[in-house]
Amino acid sequence: MRQHLGELEFGTRGRGLLDITREVDAWRRGTGLTVGLLTLHVRHTSASLLIQENADPDVLRDLEDFFSRLVADDPTLYRHTAEGPDDMPAHIRGALTATSLSVPLAAGRLQLGTWQGIYLFEHRTRPHSRRVALHLIGE
Repeated sequence: MRQHLGELEFGTRGRGLLDITREVDAWRRGTGLTVGLLTLHVRHTSASLLIQENADPDVLRDLEDFFSRLVADDPTLYRHTAEGPDDMPAHIRGALTATSLSVPLAAGRLQLGTWQGIYLFEHRTRPHSRRVALHLIGE
């Protein structure tokens, strides 16, 4: 059994979903492992990770529209507004989604479904630099 640790950094354009599947898979290929479990963890409280459909971009737009209705950017609703009107809404969005994901690795491939991709979900309205920690254990 071997393990590899790494970190990838991504620049976001502001609120929305960024497909990071290629970068994650390139890192995974560099480990040489063909069987195991990959864990990803976003190291921020105002961003999250999702496995979501990668074929129809309307899915991503609908998700963002839903979260916009669910969590308002109204600073009068929150005490914590230290970094602007999107600060607390970003934390709430992060609390409602996942900060870590696990993806099995078999036969040298991440076991994602045909239409699945790994996404970094930016919850702030401005661009940010986001770090994702990776841990792969296997053979």
